[in-house]
Amino acid sequence: MAATPRKNKTARRILAAGAGLATVGALVATMPSAGASGDSFAAGHGKGWGRMVDVQLLSFNDLHGNLEPPAGSSGQVTRTKEDGTTEKIDAGGVEYLATHLRQAREGNRYSITAAAGDLIGASPLLSGLFHDEPTVGALNKLDLDVTSVGNHEFDEGAVELARMQNGGCHPTAGCYVEGKTFKGADFPYLAANVTKEKTGKPLLDPYFIWEKNGVRIGFIGVTLEGTPNVVTAEGVKGLKFGDEVETINKYTKVLERKGVKSIVALVHEGGMPASASYNYNCDGDGDGDGEGVSGAIVDIAKNVSPQVDALVTGHTHQAYVCSIPDPAGKPRLVTSASSFGKLYTDTTLTYDRATKDIVRTAVASANHVVTRDVPKAADVTKLIEDWRTLAAPIANRPQGFIAADINGRGSSAFEKPLGDLIADAQLEGLAPADKGGAQLALMNPGGIRADLVYAASGSEGNGVVTYGESFTVQPFTNMMNVVDLTGANLITALKQQVSGSNLNSVKILQISKGLTYTLDMTKTGADRVVDGTVRLNGEPIDPSKTYRVAMNEFLAGGGDGFAALATGTNKLVGASDLDLFNAYLAANSTAAAPLPVPAADRITVVK
Repeated sequence: MAATPRKNKTARRILAAGAGLATVGALVATMPSAGASGDSFAAGHGKGWGRMVDVQLLSFNDLHGNLEPPAGSSGQVTRTKEDGTTEKIDAGGVEYLATHLRQAREGNRYSITAAAGDLIGASPLLSGLFHDEPTVGALNKLDLDVTSVGNHEFDEGAVELARMQNGGCHPTAGCYVEGKTFKGADFPYLAANVTKEKTGKPLLDPYFIWEKNGVRIGFIGVTLEGTPNVVTAEGVKGLKFGDEVETINKYTKVLERKGVKSIVALVHEGGMPASASYNYNCDGDGDGDGEGVSGAIVDIAKNVSPQVDALVTGHTHQAYVCSIPDPAGKPRLVTSASSFGKLYTDTTLTYDRATKDIVRTAVASANHVVTRDVPKAADVTKLIEDWRTLAAPIANRPQGFIAADINGRGSSAFEKPLGDLIADAQLEGLAPADKGGAQLALMNPGGIRADLVYAASGSEGNGVVTYGESFTVQPFTNMMNVVDLTGANLITALKQQVSGSNLNSVKILQISKGLTYTLDMTKTGADRVVDGTVRLNGEPIDPSKTYRVAMNEFLAGGGDGFAALATGTNKLVGASDLDLFNAYLAANSTAAAPLPVPAADRITVVK
């Protein structure tokens, strides 16, 4: 069915496929402003009405509601300089992203802005406190044309995702601004591989057709098939997630039957480049074999129909612009723009009016830093200030004190200092007999969304942890569970960190004080957790003994591939992870005696 534009800013026609939720039209991505970015892509095409037209594709992914500039290492990207050394660059902030995108569009007759999911969910307090209405409002101002869903779009379930698309006030919190109803997204969310279990019908539109002056480009949006493994069971209840390749190939044929031969896949699944630098050259040898990146996206890219001209990806929070051969052996562009709005990708797709297809050999792309040395977009600044005023009474409340940065998301180590702190907070809060009698606590690394930064974010002073900052670290408000788990299943869970679905992308649980073991990375699979080294308070874990283990509801449901944790019995539901964290900060730190940085020495790693 045709999408109904909310705003008719030009004569451009926008089409979308029919599905379970009504789709709305996108805003136009042609707003000019001073300056220019990415002008190295100008190829002399598309300036008029000739056969060859240059179409600009601006893209980003994994914003996660980071409206304000991310703090600490979460707000930096790494660049490799000409002499081979690296430098850190402060980046991100939607006010700056808006300016960069508007500058990049300057002089481009044909410009599309697309995203690859996780734009909302796991958001800092400024957006998360209001169920991500502020982020959707900001994305509307960014003139986003289309996005795929990501796994985090399902954090609050399908009904809430429908509200993000179609608008309306929150069912329990109501309307946040008197007299104003949340209008929803001005862009379509695509979820081609998400269907309703009862009917088999798509939950959202599977594809979208962008059209201007006869130039037509189709977009197919998918999230990772493994979404149920990384979202709470309640969030994906009643939904089925299909294979990414099969789904993209299916809708590629649908678009071809509609006469659309230029196709871009928006895929919320990604890879790991060989370098952390955003300007790393994945194709250094020039043969387009994609050897500079690894991970799930490689197999997807190698099997998606050759009719798809480019893949915009996400999920892994990495930065890359790589060529990976399609099934016909022809190099094809695969991109990702890190996370949190720190980068955007500028891609030139050269469209042939005669064939209605992209000239693959003329495709060019690069990632660009969202630097903070440009003017802030005034309209986005006003949006942020309005929401900040509403959030301030809660966000600025002090919770505790730290002596230095305590890294979580910004730590590349298996055992993260902030992971130890969070696990200790969970153990302390749930150890009393009437709270669950926990003997140890486990925390999933993906649930740690930021660092605790010593430098003040506002007027609170250095070393003060505010509610807004602790919320940013743990934004899910997962309820804590304490369960009976056999020693055998506990050891199995530790082995599942490095085997099964986590074999190629390990997920090391953060552990509370008293629990220790050795991780030997010279071995493979489950053998990496060295037998006989798992101990609690110095005593070997007894496989036949029962232990009381605290963990959030996501882990207790077997999330992240930890099926052994779902075997727990005698469950007691406790306070939320955020409440326990804040209580720990309050009870264990003062201005005179702030919390030191944890030693992170519970897991002995052999490399």
